[in-house]
Order: sequence, then C-alpha cells, then structure tokens
Amino acid sequence: MLGDAGKAQEVFQAVMHESALRSAQGELPKDPLWIFREARALCLEASESGIQAEEMEMEEHDLDPRSEAQISRLEPVQLAIWISGAPEPQRTALALFYLDQFDHEEILDLAELKTPELARHIGNARQQFQAWLNTLFPHEPA
Repeated sequence: MLGDAGKAQEVFQAVMHESALRSAQGELPKDPLWIFREARALCLEASESGIQAEEMEMEEHDLDPRSEAQISRLEPVQLAIWISGAPEPQRTALALFYLDQFDHEEILDLAELKTPELARHIGNARQQFQAWLNTLFPHEPA
C-alpha cells in the first residue's frame, strides 16, 4: 500500500508490537479483522506524510483476453508498485481484492466502502491496469 519497503516494514513492526502488547494484556479485540484495520490506518497515516501522487486521469482500455499472458510476464513487485500508486480508497480496494484472502463483505468493511463504490474502484482500476499492460506488452499474441 505504501510503495516504500522501509515504511511498510515500520508499519508491520508497529502493528506486530501493538498486537503483542494487547495479547500480553489480554485485550485482543474480538473483531478478527482488527489487525488489518490497524495496518490500513497506519499505512494511510504514513502515506499522508510522504510525497503524494498528483491526481490525474489515467487511460482505460477494455479488458483483453490476452491479459493473463501479459500479467504472467510481470514481476510481483511491478503489480505491487502499480497498486501502491493508486489513489485511496482505490488502493485499499485493489490491495484487498488482489490478496485474494478476503470475501466481498470483508473487503467492503475494511475499505469502508459500499458495494457500488467497490465495484467502481475495482472496475476502473482493471481498465487502467489493462491500459498499462498494453503499453508494457503491446504485441502479445492472442
């Protein structure tokens, strides 16, 4: 979410420290998603204090049946960097969606979005991602 490994490590350590303290005091929240909420809040706080990306309109392309082949050529870090550059709350929605560890309701809850907002963010991002893939791999065979 941060696009900076150092900041991500700091957030991870802070969340683990908080978790250990709460556990030692017998005060772990009953909400099974609390640790993700805590991590998201710290990531948002850290990203607000850093360099902010300039808002801009991104090109969008229709989803392409060749996208699976295009994606297979990406390094995982390329996808992570692309997601970390998205504006909030789209960044959170994408990170949670592509982690493939949360169901629809959990994503809505963690990202603090309603279903139409989540669908719009993910749909727009997929089309923007397709445009980016097409610039990286313009002549992929079908």
